[in-house]
Amino acid sequence: MSDLPDIAIKADRSDRTSEIDAGAWLAAIVENSDDAILSKTLDGVITTWNRGASRLFGYSAEEAIGRPVTIVIPEDRLHEEEHILARLRAGERIDHFETVRRRKDGTLIEISLTVSPVRNAAGQILGASKIARDITAQKRAAAQQMLLLKEMRHRVKNLFALATGLVALSARGAHDVGELTSDLTARLMALAAAHQLTLPDLDNEGTTESSTTLFSLLEAIVAPHELADERKRIFVKGTDLPVGGGAFTSVALLLHELATNAAKYGALSTPDGRLDVTVSVQDDDAIIHWAECGGPRLDRTPDREGFGTALEQASLKGTGGTLVRSWKDAGLTMEIRFKLSRLAA
Repeated sequence: MSDLPDIAIKADRSDRTSEIDAGAWLAAIVENSDDAILSKTLDGVITTWNRGASRLFGYSAEEAIGRPVTIVIPEDRLHEEEHILARLRAGERIDHFETVRRRKDGTLIEISLTVSPVRNAAGQILGASKIARDITAQKRAAAQQMLLLKEMRHRVKNLFALATGLVALSARGAHDVGELTSDLTARLMALAAAHQLTLPDLDNEGTTESSTTLFSLLEAIVAPHELADERKRIFVKGTDLPVGGGAFTSVALLLHELATNAAKYGALSTPDGRLDVTVSVQDDDAIIHWAECGGPRLDRTPDREGFGTALEQASLKGTGGTLVRSWKDAGLTMEIRFKLSRLAA
């Protein structure tokens, strides 16, 4: 029986050691957390400050402890701290409160904040613990997603309106159902190809800007008119330029009409025909020089009235562009001009 007190003392020491080890383990977890974890008094004075807080806010523990927590709160957000302290004194916990805080260097960061009251053994509230997580990247991704959804909604709305107009206008110039079907299908396919070029890349992280380039657009539109025997007869050269989401539909439809006319009546209607498209910049204008040669000889300037003309005019109006044709013995040449600012918009 004399050994029992000694056993009890050893057991008590073991329990205390376990408690100390558990406390040290918990402290290590807090200190090495990726999140900013700090504690403060009910007066808002910082009492602890982990490495995550140093990384997030830029202050070392030595700089932060003993100072008011308002050192990381922008002036226009100080009222939030008063509200938080009032809720803490009432014993409330604040979960995932999204707000903005200020780093030591003055930059602002968006955070998600969780605040819990800290009590003593008697249940009295002595202060609070705060866990802050940087959600800047999440906010940016959410904003990009919302922008993408708005853009897609805008595009779908415009596409339905445009498709309706294409059907109506194509029907006016068609001589029979077969011609209507063929022309309308080609125009819609060209439009689809143009839109595909400008869709954001969703396979990678984030999204890319919704735009394409003039060369990409030209090559996509003229590609169906290359010969099957791989003899190249369409050449695109010069200065490649960005085409923004606000201009690509008009530009794509215009270029499609020009390529279609070349395939029906011009240089691309014969195997020996050739099309050279040169893009250049002059002052504030983007210039497309379109030159056809080797096509059928025309005895007179073709009648350009009809749907093609109406579509061209609408496309040019949408981009503030101009088009000048010149009928020469070698073939048709055109100069199309767009304002650079309108093209990239």
